[in-house]
Amino acid sequence: MKKAASFALGCKVNQYESEAIAELFQEKGYEIVGIDEEADVYVINTCTVTNFGDKKSRQLIRKVKRQNENAIVCVVGCYAQTAPQELEKVEGVNLVLGTKDRAQIVEMVENYKVENGVESHVSDIMKERLFEPLSIQKLANRTRAYLKIQDGCSQFCSYCIIPYARGPIRSRDPQDVLAEVKRLAENGFKEVVLTGIHVASYGKDRRDTSLIEILRQVHEVEGIDRIRFSSIEPNVVTEEFAQAIADMPKVCDHFHLSLQSGCDKTLKEMNRKYDTEKYRQAAATLRKYLPEVALTTDIIAGFPGETEEDFQASYDFAKEIGFAKIHAFPYSPKKGTPAAARKDQLLNAVKADRSHRLIELSDKMADDFIQAYVGREVEVLFERAIGEGVYEGHTTNYIKVKATSEKDLTNVICPVAVTKAENEELFGAAKA
Repeated sequence: MKKAASFALGCKVNQYESEAIAELFQEKGYEIVGIDEEADVYVINTCTVTNFGDKKSRQLIRKVKRQNENAIVCVVGCYAQTAPQELEKVEGVNLVLGTKDRAQIVEMVENYKVENGVESHVSDIMKERLFEPLSIQKLANRTRAYLKIQDGCSQFCSYCIIPYARGPIRSRDPQDVLAEVKRLAENGFKEVVLTGIHVASYGKDRRDTSLIEILRQVHEVEGIDRIRFSSIEPNVVTEEFAQAIADMPKVCDHFHLSLQSGCDKTLKEMNRKYDTEKYRQAAATLRKYLPEVALTTDIIAGFPGETEEDFQASYDFAKEIGFAKIHAFPYSPKKGTPAAARKDQLLNAVKADRSHRLIELSDKMADDFIQAYVGREVEVLFERAIGEGVYEGHTTNYIKVKATSEKDLTNVICPVAVTKAENEELFGAAKA
């Protein structure tokens, strides 16, 4: 039996796609092994959000070729889509695919002949209008399942290469989404995470659905108790949206509400489609309808031209909103984007310092957020045992909880009496 390894760098969408690719090989009789093991075929699903992501992809290609110099190395994903000629020159690469035609990957691998050298199957993603039907039938984790419902992005933020890597927005057929959700429920999953490159745009390219409509339909699937979805933007959050979410108790009260900067000048230069006032309204609206909501976000520190005053405005705005967690990143120029071409790039030391200050603020806010739960009761979906009689899981608003119980709580939802909070985690005893 031949062996294949499928590995994703980067986001949850890449991870979902890599699991789907692994299943395609498994269905053709391949044994699926880890990326660190010797295999006949290695599929590397690349990330290109930053130049560092490109570097990690190249390093991994060289690593797997050392593991088996006779292996076929197939490079797919965002880096392959945006810079195929660059990857074709990397020693060890045999096949290059972009962000489409992955469904034919096994056939391409089996038809590949070493004497032909590097084969490229990258086409113009900007002309793509159909959602590629990659799906997962089996998953090892028995609690939470990721489900890709959307691809592409049409936002064109000035720092981001992803619209060129993923093409325009394409939404998965709602009946196909529901069929996979029902399969997951039948396989024992209690929680699904609807994911995509720009989930908020789901349905905008179709006439038969929308993000709220697909949430309503998934909400009706028996056996699914929790629904999450990946990052949304403040423009999506209207009174109607928040009311609709509040009317669906299975939709978790945790939102990754994209910010990137709390300074209006910087937001405009980033080509974001909102300002701080719109963001403030969105946060207030979610809290009005979901009092326990956890808001998390991303903030880029040291965007080109960001002055100390601009950064301070961003910092103060984040403090005002009061996030449960901030994912803070120093700005990283990405070749091919307008921001990377700017002459007013900041020193790495300045970017690192600002990022560090945001991380310190995040730690303080995260601690404040979870301390409020000490002495209270929270409902937890337990995912795994981490010791004798100790289980770990998450609340609906995505706080990690560790609790003791004499019963096996794996994949069980039950209340926990919270006695302690530290290191962004709650501790207590399960009332199973």
